[in-house]
Amino acid sequence: MLIDTVRYELPPEGITLLGYIVRRMHKTERLLPIPELLAKGKSSQALEQIALYTAAASASYGRAYYQPTFDATGATVREPDPATGAIVTARLESRSPHYHITYEVDLPNSDRFQGSETITGTTVGLRGLGMPAPSQFNFVSGGYQAKLTGTITSELALSLFGHTRIRAYGFLNFEDNAGNSGKLELDRSGDIIMTVNDDQPTSHALPATLWLDKEAQAPLNS
Repeated sequence: MLIDTVRYELPPEGITLLGYIVRRMHKTERLLPIPELLAKGKSSQALEQIALYTAAASASYGRAYYQPTFDATGATVREPDPATGAIVTARLESRSPHYHITYEVDLPNSDRFQGSETITGTTVGLRGLGMPAPSQFNFVSGGYQAKLTGTITSELALSLFGHTRIRAYGFLNFEDNAGNSGKLELDRSGDIIMTVNDDQPTSHALPATLWLDKEAQAPLNS
C-alpha cells in the first residue's frame, strides 16, 4: 500500500501548479543507478529504471488537500530534490488552448532528464474527475539516450471517508539507442506492470517519497 506522498507535494503553506509538478518529480533516486548499470552493460535494466522514475514523477497518490494556484505563462520554478541534490525545473509554456508544461532534471553527475506534458482538459466519469496529460520524455547519460511517450491521467476521486483524493493511471511506451523497448501500465492503486524486450511482464509499485521530517528548500521563482 502506498504511503501518502501528497503532503510534501501539496504543503500546508500552499503551492503553485509548477511548484507541485517540481515536487512531484522529486523522486530522482530512481535515476542514480543508471550510470553503473550502463557501465555493466545492463542497458535494459537502466531503461526499466528510467521508466519507473518517469511514472513516479508523473503521478501523486494521497489526499488532495487543495488545488494548486495557477502560474502565469512563462513562469519557472526550480528546486533541488532534497534526497539527491538534483535540480528540477518546470516552466509553463502556454495556458491556451491547453496547459503546456516543460521540465528537466539535472543530476549531479551531469545526466539529464527532460520532458513535457499537455493537460488537455477535464473528463468526468464514475470514478472521478480526470486530467489526461499526453507527455514525452528524454533521458541522456553520456552517449546513452532513452525516449518515452504516453499519457498519464491524474484523477480526483472521493474516498469512503468523504475526502477527495488524488491518484493516477495510464501508460508509457519507451525505447533506447541500445535496441531496448517496452511498455509500462500504471493503475489507480499505484501498481505497475512492465514489459521490456518482450520478456515476461514484471510487477512494481511506485516509490513513496515523504519529507515531513525535513525542511525543504523554498522554490526559486522567475
